[in-house]
Amino acid sequence: MTTLDPQAILAGRTPGRPSIKLMVGMVVTSLCALTALVLFALLGGGANFFVCVGLAVLPVPIMVAAVLLLDRLEPEPTRDLVFAFLWGAGVAVLGALVLNTLGLKYVTEPVFGDQGRFWTTVAGAPVVEEALKGAVLFVLLWFRRNEIDGVTDGFVYAAMVALGFAMMENVSYYLQALDGGGTQRLEAVFVLRGVVAPFCHPLFTAMTGLGVAYAANRRTGRVTALVLGLLAAMLLHALWNAGTLMGAGGLAVVYALNFVLLVVLLTLVFLERRTLVRQIGHYLPGYLHTGLVTPQDIVMLGRIPLRREARRWARSIGGKGAARAMSDYQLAATELVLLHRRMDNGVIDVPFFARRRGELLRLMVVARQALAISRIPAGPAAPPPWGPSGFAPPPG
Repeated sequence: MTTLDPQAILAGRTPGRPSIKLMVGMVVTSLCALTALVLFALLGGGANFFVCVGLAVLPVPIMVAAVLLLDRLEPEPTRDLVFAFLWGAGVAVLGALVLNTLGLKYVTEPVFGDQGRFWTTVAGAPVVEEALKGAVLFVLLWFRRNEIDGVTDGFVYAAMVALGFAMMENVSYYLQALDGGGTQRLEAVFVLRGVVAPFCHPLFTAMTGLGVAYAANRRTGRVTALVLGLLAAMLLHALWNAGTLMGAGGLAVVYALNFVLLVVLLTLVFLERRTLVRQIGHYLPGYLHTGLVTPQDIVMLGRIPLRREARRWARSIGGKGAARAMSDYQLAATELVLLHRRMDNGVIDVPFFARRRGELLRLMVVARQALAISRIPAGPAAPPPWGPSGFAPPPG
């Protein structure tokens, strides 16, 4: 009997070790990030560098946790998220450092003279940086299209690459602040970039993420969506950079615009979650005859608190292994719903649908079997708290 690799099935990849392409990508992006840090260290030197790195890292765990909180129904593969973050912190930052410097020296300064730095900040940098950040989203669209199921996934991947980029960029900004105005200047820059507006870079790149999400889930208008998404990211970034140069009033206006757009984007994410819950109730009843789900299980799968309660119940009857099996079951069922949606949208063919559905159903079967044999000997197991379910252990 072949041993299942649940994580590979859920991630839609070939079981076994990570692909060579992913491993090479991880190495390259990490080396780029280290190179950028070395350059910043040479720029700042001494203790200032470590202080600035600490301040740049400080908001990142909070922001990453907030982003992942939006993606609880169908979490993205960890290795893909890490790759996106490292791309932002490595390839995008190092590429932007080189291209922005060259653009300033050979384009904007020769053309605009004393205004060259202004035009690099307002026009050059947004184009370069959003193109470099967006590039990894295009890579994911090409190689991992089936992992991008909608607005939420596009936003999550965009936010991860942007958070990596912002973290490294902030090291540079904080070093420049210390060099140009001491600790008071550093405090002001940290409050702006690390406290007041840490969501700006994720918001800019989220526009590209929306275009990528549309292209991954529709058959027409893909190129238009990608171009418009990237242009919107560049425009928002340019407006923000211009606002920072126009005093408190200009910055306040641009900040308000960004905040409104963030609320709109989060609203789209929550509406998409509600749609997914409805689709769970639409597609999964077709599998009632298989015994893999009951009506009560469908209710549980559509509510995050009940999913969490189900994992706690599984742990109570069978420990960590049972909790892992319950998690695999929940994610496989959700992936099955998303697979049906992609089939209805016409973005996958019948052979792929059949193969992928078979993998997910097999994982659901194995997860149920794991729950059936995982028992804590001490005392009878409690029934599932969400009602009659195929997960309930047999009496006695």
